[in-house]
Amino acid sequence: MRGLEGKRVFITGGASGIGAATAARFLEEGSQVVVLDCNEKGRAEIQGQLPKLAGTVAADVSNLGQVQSAFAHAVQLMGGVDVLVNNAGISIRHNFLDITQDEWDRILAVNLTGVFYVAQTAARHMWERGSGVILQSASTNGIMGYPYYADYNATKAGVIELTKSMALELAPKIRVCAVAPGYVLTPMQRAEYTDAMLDEVNRKIPLRRHAKPEEIAALFAYLASDDAGYMTGHVYTCDGAETAGGLASR
Repeated sequence: MRGLEGKRVFITGGASGIGAATAARFLEEGSQVVVLDCNEKGRAEIQGQLPKLAGTVAADVSNLGQVQSAFAHAVQLMGGVDVLVNNAGISIRHNFLDITQDEWDRILAVNLTGVFYVAQTAARHMWERGSGVILQSASTNGIMGYPYYADYNATKAGVIELTKSMALELAPKIRVCAVAPGYVLTPMQRAEYTDAMLDEVNRKIPLRRHAKPEEIAALFAYLASDDAGYMTGHVYTCDGAETAGGLASR
């Protein structure tokens, strides 16, 4: 894709799943990439899997001091950051009535406050330099209702509105978009769903399967490229038409 050669890309939650696939895709496009992840083992594994990475950095995205330190380290490693893929997130499958205060606070801290901390830190850096692209991981969970993920859904809806507001305020220097995947076959999904549950989900998706992490990574790469130079302020859904038909598709 045009304009990604030599771009400096910072990816949060980049040690596994969609983040790891996105790191691989940007490396294929000739970009420099630094991955942030709080998992020490995951950071070591992704550095081994993708030896061309410019480096990995550690941070809990819900801690502003750690975010600022990790971002400064990424700037040192690459000389700057042109593209942020704000992807770190967690989820817990549970009934709404069973959500504890600690669970609620943690989901919001990582998935919404953490996204804000990373986005604001990157935006200040990009604003001073006069350009940049910020891409955020939303979800179809932030667009429509899903049971058993009320806290997660609330954070993803927040990411969508945060993205739109940022795009308005940061234009024309910085483009800001969100990607809203549907069901993606990631380690996080595997940990929460049995094979029977996965089969049930696949039957309701018109394309009859989960997305591959690489397919979401391709959308991130496109949105960061010069080919998407007029795209900002919107959410781009990739869900195999799952949400296109409402109840009819389920």
